[in-house]
Amino acid sequence: MKKQLTTFLLCGSLFAMAQEPVDFVNPFIGTSNYGTTNPGAVCPQGLMSVTPFNVMGSESNRFDKDSQWWSTPYSADNEYFTGFSHVNLSGVGCPELGSLLLMPTSGKINVDYHEYGSKYTDEVAHPGYYSNVLSKYGIKTEATASMRTGLSRFTFPKGQGNILLNLGEGLTNESGATVRMVSDTEIEGSKLLGTFCYVPQAVFPIYFVMKVSKAPKEMGYWKKQREMKGVEAEWDIHSGKYKIYTQYNREMSGDDIGVWFTYDTEENEQIEVKVGVSFVSIENARLNMNTEQPGFDFDKVYANARSQWNKDLSRIKVEGGTEEEKIVFYTSMYHLLIHPNILQDVNGQYPKMESLETGYTDKTRYTVFSLWDTYRNVSTMMTLLFPDRQMDIINTMLDMYKENGWLPKWELYGRETFTMEGDPSIPYIVDAWMRGLRDFDANFAYEAMRKGATTPGEYNLLRPDANDYFSKGYVPLREQYDNSVSHALEYYIADWNLSKFAQALGKKEDAKLFYDRSMGYKHYYSKEYGTFRPILPDKTFYSPFDPLQGADFEPNPGFHEGNAWNYTFYVPHDVKGLAKLMGGQKNFVDKLQMVFDKGYYDPANEPDIAYPYLFSYFKGEEWRTSKIVRQLLKDYYKNAVDGLPGNEDTGTMSTWALFSMMGFYPACPGDVNFVVTSPVFDKVTIQLDERYYPKGELVITTKKSSPDAIYIKNIKAGGKDVKGFTLSHEELVNAGTLEFTLDSSSK
Repeated sequence: MKKQLTTFLLCGSLFAMAQEPVDFVNPFIGTSNYGTTNPGAVCPQGLMSVTPFNVMGSESNRFDKDSQWWSTPYSADNEYFTGFSHVNLSGVGCPELGSLLLMPTSGKINVDYHEYGSKYTDEVAHPGYYSNVLSKYGIKTEATASMRTGLSRFTFPKGQGNILLNLGEGLTNESGATVRMVSDTEIEGSKLLGTFCYVPQAVFPIYFVMKVSKAPKEMGYWKKQREMKGVEAEWDIHSGKYKIYTQYNREMSGDDIGVWFTYDTEENEQIEVKVGVSFVSIENARLNMNTEQPGFDFDKVYANARSQWNKDLSRIKVEGGTEEEKIVFYTSMYHLLIHPNILQDVNGQYPKMESLETGYTDKTRYTVFSLWDTYRNVSTMMTLLFPDRQMDIINTMLDMYKENGWLPKWELYGRETFTMEGDPSIPYIVDAWMRGLRDFDANFAYEAMRKGATTPGEYNLLRPDANDYFSKGYVPLREQYDNSVSHALEYYIADWNLSKFAQALGKKEDAKLFYDRSMGYKHYYSKEYGTFRPILPDKTFYSPFDPLQGADFEPNPGFHEGNAWNYTFYVPHDVKGLAKLMGGQKNFVDKLQMVFDKGYYDPANEPDIAYPYLFSYFKGEEWRTSKIVRQLLKDYYKNAVDGLPGNEDTGTMSTWALFSMMGFYPACPGDVNFVVTSPVFDKVTIQLDERYYPKGELVITTKKSSPDAIYIKNIKAGGKDVKGFTLSHEELVNAGTLEFTLDSSSK
């Protein structure tokens, strides 16, 4: 824990001088406690990220990619640096990418990553920048990035300095690569990536070009050799299992290969290395690099990255609150804007979905769609803050349907991984449409959604258990751990959204069909336990049943990554109907309160993250929402490496905090109403895009009867009293002002 404290103090000393939103971001938040964020250099929605890689190498690592599952290139709990990885995922639950490892060393060259890594000190991270000092070598490493190109700067001691590009290691489960020397300062190649969440067919290549700012004294390849039992080979003496090539300069291919450069460096001599990438071709990787970084100018590239971040973060200005609350807020906004990220090259080309073909766009093509997570709140936040990007995201999803015949579920660089369950594109798109973003072909979108909702299961890539769902109204448990209840609950919310969309398009019969389906959740309610419970094919409940099984992510019948209590209240489209099923408002409220009182609530589990807001659906119980939300923010969102409640899930956890701190939350995807809660800050100013929201600005102010006041006594929108504790999207964006009056008493 010593290293965590050091990291925290380093960051804290920088924030004391903060003047702009970008200065309140702490990229180390979420790098422990399985948050799986990282402090690497990246631009908003950038394809490239340059990230310190410390999850493999030394046996002393607490987390080692080679010894156990780990889905992030960096953990604050580790201290063994093995290079900068290029193109990474932030806040995901499965290992992938984290390759093209660039490592500086000094002294005699060693290409075995178990040996050439180093402990480090003096970590610093800001949006678009990361730095440390390697204890073993006395080398200062720095990294920054443009949208498609990474730039590293290494400050060497006097003597022999080395730069290694390791193409064999990374988080990906694939290791094959090819590399070729172009000149004494440039190399090019490709590497195979893929099998995210262990989907064996979801592989794809990344193409790269790397250029160094100074020609080396020597350069060459290395390749890991097979064991040669009983045979003594000369190269074994120099590098163990690795053969170093000093007199070969054509092309190298293999599973564990790399390129090395050696230099005679002066004290504090700096060498810069830039890496351009593409998912289309080597030529495009070079074009991206030469267009975005024609020379070597580390400070300029970092200044541009910082400027981009500050511009985006300045969409919201917060006043009042503590410094820690501001850091949590702007870091949450930072996490929101990492994924989805762009995919197209500077010439507009991108790999088509599940295709060998190359597509072209004059807009923005996005990738990394963790939709099971992001449809719950990220979609709404992007609609509010960045509607132009949200339109490009939705049009990307529809283009994927054109190319592949299906809307995405969990897309990754042009491949569908089918991770998690449900039909999440439907609520993601419908929520935006209902809130007024309609610059796309609604009938075409409806066709795409309807396909997933009506195709028989044996042909349905999105709903593999569709036959049971269509005929029975629920998904029966056919295998002990098949997540049947979780699947069905996701179908219900998707079909409710599709029903609303069909109704708006005048498709009345479809609207009724999908609405009736969405009410099928009632099949799962067990009066005996007061929770949802798996159902067998013969329509009887599964036994023996324990509603708490799965609380620690162990497998349990019917539910995915959670237990019955994490899922029983996940009927956001029919909260009042669920309450009636449970015996009325009092029973519903008491049972929901018990979930919090007994610690059954999981703040890092998507199906239950809206639970605190469900109290506000019932008159007289709204105070519970403000009380619980405030406590959750205090307990789980902090300016520390463990400052997220768990897996960030590509911005979902942070978006919960963003909405909650501003005072409103989209409790039901597809429902345009926000549930209000007490804001954390005295004043929040949101700059709205006038092309979509003519009012142009929303100012949220809070008046408190005392410093500890958190309970809402009155709300005014545009100077008029708000009835109840919900506010529509239209009311919000057209209000101009939103005024909260808070009291310290809930009565």
